[in-house]
Amino acid sequence: MVSLTILSAPKPPSLARGFPLTIEVAPEATVADVKASITAKFPKFSTSRQKVSVKDDKKALEDETKLADVLGEQLRDGELQVKDLGPQIGWRTVFLVEYAGPLLIHPLFYHLPQVFYGKEVQHSALQKYVYAFVMLHFIKRELETIFVHRFSHGTMPLLNIFKNSAHYHIFSGFFLALDVYRSKFSATSPYIVGTYRDNEKFLWVSAGMWAFAEISNLHTHLTLRNLRPANTRKRAIPYGYGFSLVSCPNYFFEAVAWGVICVMTGSVAAFVFSGLAVGQMALWAIKKHKNYKKDFGKEYPRGRKAMFPFVL
Repeated sequence: MVSLTILSAPKPPSLARGFPLTIEVAPEATVADVKASITAKFPKFSTSRQKVSVKDDKKALEDETKLADVLGEQLRDGELQVKDLGPQIGWRTVFLVEYAGPLLIHPLFYHLPQVFYGKEVQHSALQKYVYAFVMLHFIKRELETIFVHRFSHGTMPLLNIFKNSAHYHIFSGFFLALDVYRSKFSATSPYIVGTYRDNEKFLWVSAGMWAFAEISNLHTHLTLRNLRPANTRKRAIPYGYGFSLVSCPNYFFEAVAWGVICVMTGSVAAFVFSGLAVGQMALWAIKKHKNYKKDFGKEYPRGRKAMFPFVL
């Protein structure tokens, strides 16, 4: 066993006032072992709240990182420090809460229009299609969260759940529902009657394109799941459907699905939410694309873009 000193970040953890702390670790110990030792000393300072890094380095060390790789074989070439990240919440819980918002909000506007608009609304076929698309999309997302997704990071700061949820609850929940279920899109509205939005073939083609995008998105998620064994952060180069052109086809297909709803409705709320969502997904895709190229170097296919084939 080797003695290792753990310092606190500039602001001492509120749940652990005994730093610097000396612990005994095996030569082959990992960062996860260090976190477990800290929690053993301070039970309220859970491992999920701990950010462990090399002294004077802000970059967090992954749990599976071996101490010998960052401190030298004798574990004496440096010191570690720990920072309290504050209360945490699991990513799976965050996703479930995010997607639950639209699932609760849309039925209220759709089935109780007199409450929100002060009158009944005779729903058009367009409204019925959009309602079905939104509900099926977020039901799919909830099921994927439970049964498909494997998260590289187990938790996030608790307060972030309010920021993350606001995007879905407000923009794809309240604003979208408020706009698309009002009388402007009803069965008797001039905006609908006699236009392509009331054309059965147009609605069926739209439904087909939307279903294609959603199924393709699911296929991408299943491919990514199969690349990562359970309870690991293993990364591998994804191949197959969609990945021949972009690094993040799941984002591309989701953009297509919401684009279909935008074209179908012409709803300002739909365009605003889709614009925000696509912009955020593009940022994520660019970051993931760069990480793939950094991690795999020349092995990573050179012709791929980040999110949009041949463009970005």
